[in-house]
Amino acid sequence: MTQDFSIVQLMLHASWVVQAVVALLLLVSVISWAAIFRKVFALKRVASHNEDFDREFWSGANLNDLYSAAAQSARHGGPMERIFASGMREFHKLRERRITDSGTLLDGARRAMRASFQRELDVLETNLSFLGTVGSVAPYVGLFGTVWGIMHAFTGLAALAQVTLATVAPGIAEALVATAIGLFAAIPAVVAYNRFTTDIDRIANRMETFTEEFSNILQRNLGTTVPANANATASGH
Repeated sequence: MTQDFSIVQLMLHASWVVQAVVALLLLVSVISWAAIFRKVFALKRVASHNEDFDREFWSGANLNDLYSAAAQSARHGGPMERIFASGMREFHKLRERRITDSGTLLDGARRAMRASFQRELDVLETNLSFLGTVGSVAPYVGLFGTVWGIMHAFTGLAALAQVTLATVAPGIAEALVATAIGLFAAIPAVVAYNRFTTDIDRIANRMETFTEEFSNILQRNLGTTVPANANATASGH
């Protein structure tokens, strides 16, 4: 007789432990793919927003106008825009308290921008730990299903008087499906994790560079009261 070795048929005849392992791995794979697609679009959106704000910032726009626009579009803007708004907001608050010491003003703005930077970085790294966990754990979960399936197959063969390849093959094949599904879940997660880590590092470096550059602009313009001067621009003039 010709046996059906399709994955569906193998799983229908597999032990309940193997079926549970495969179902868990398939569920994890679906969730990880959803996380991957969300992260791809999110990082593209972040990169686009940062690029637009960086271009506008260095075009010589008025800092007060940039701050007003950033404050109004805080939810819809990019991380770099929110970092800039945090620095300017803290600068304004300190000036309103009649603080004139340039070191205190600059340190306050820097602390606010660093705190905002850390919040933005935490958002960017959302789901990264999940993808890393899937990439490292899924193969072992699949291997557990395979080992259990092989044990179950050989236990069933023990009652047979004559064992041939035809009797061994189905049990081994259905057990190996668990390992295949584990790799199917793990490989995309590992690739995506490495790619996203690189992209996030690049975005983080750019935001850190912007923070330092904007701090330098504030430092150069402290003597000319940047927030109060309608002519103050990102170029520092």
